[in-house]
Amino acid sequence: MKTQVHTGSYYAATVNDVTDFAPLVGAQTADVCVIGAGFTGISTALHLAERGYDVHVVEANKIGWGASGRNGGQIIGGISGEKKIADHIGADGREIIRDLRWAGHEIIRERVEKYAIQCDLKFGYLDVAIKRRHLRQFEADYHELQSYDFPHEIRMLSRDETRETIGTDAYIGALLNMGNGHLHPLKMCVAEARAAVSLGARIYEQSPVLNIEHGAKAKVLTEQGHVSADAVVIAGNAYHALERKLRGIMFPVNSFIIATEPLREEVVATINPRDLAVCDPNFVLEYFRLSADKRLLFGGRCNYFGSDPQIIRKNLRPRMLKIYPQLASVAIDYAWGGSIGVPINRVPLLGRVSPNVFYCQGYSGHGVNVTHLAGRIMADAIGGTLEQFDLFANIRPVTVPGAHMLSKPMVALGILYYQIRDRL
Repeated sequence: MKTQVHTGSYYAATVNDVTDFAPLVGAQTADVCVIGAGFTGISTALHLAERGYDVHVVEANKIGWGASGRNGGQIIGGISGEKKIADHIGADGREIIRDLRWAGHEIIRERVEKYAIQCDLKFGYLDVAIKRRHLRQFEADYHELQSYDFPHEIRMLSRDETRETIGTDAYIGALLNMGNGHLHPLKMCVAEARAAVSLGARIYEQSPVLNIEHGAKAKVLTEQGHVSADAVVIAGNAYHALERKLRGIMFPVNSFIIATEPLREEVVATINPRDLAVCDPNFVLEYFRLSADKRLLFGGRCNYFGSDPQIIRKNLRPRMLKIYPQLASVAIDYAWGGSIGVPINRVPLLGRVSPNVFYCQGYSGHGVNVTHLAGRIMADAIGGTLEQFDLFANIRPVTVPGAHMLSKPMVALGILYYQIRDRL
């Protein structure tokens, strides 16, 4: 088996702890086996380990190898498809979802403090408006947050205030939210894995799962061994296509990031002195922030499915320069990409494929926040508390037959469609 390493990202180059867990070998038993060591799997494992479960995590590559170690690092409130979820719940839906949409943030805050995690955590975030309709949506969001005494600073910014805050004329206004934030995602994921191991969890890297045998005790099989467990959690997100029942309910959508060389202090002072994460509201969106060493990390979606750093640079650099033309002479040190899971109906996918085999995936770009909430929900469900799990599981996923085989052309058409919508 070929050993898989991390993609050539800024995060992989600057992670403060490199994991090297042995592959799964021989017959193992556990209370719970988690498939996938990204944020969903590791969050679930840590929640379970904190409650005393014997939990084993089986990872095909490295901890945080997929989207969890490659993403924009932005901690964004909300759950994709939350209106559909609220409408499905009924009268109390909006209040229930309101309480959940920030829960992942609190889990992150608590874990960083409890386990002394060094992950460059910062708070401060701007939703930036390109069109008037974006401003109307931000104003509605602002008034909703005000209505229930949101505990962090929130403020609508004018065009001039936005320019002063992030040094660009590209936007007509913004919503400042100091409850959202950003971090180094790979540092966070690895540190949470270490915390789970310190509580007795076992993690196996370089162990792709070949099959799941269902039964009273499920068996997760790899090339060199297996784990028999009372319960299994499938947490592979966009990188999982093993279980037939999960095919066709989610598209893997690629997102790409470039990282500049470290910027001079006088440049930082003009483009982002408050160290905020920034994102526009388009589907084919752009997002950016500063790293701890003052690089600009600039990301976006596009119709490309490879991993060639030169092509990624060629696509994203002009988009970055439209916003910050003053960076024309700045070098790009890193360029990488990966896939996020986008369900057909945009509602996160939590459910079961059999009585004791659960799945959890599909966050549509809100993964840093929602994975941490999802891990708690999965741990609750395994313990027999199903109220929050059922909020998601009771919404039937939309299935597109053959989508897992035709995902690239279908995603390409989808991105073209949304590019047109974004321009309207």
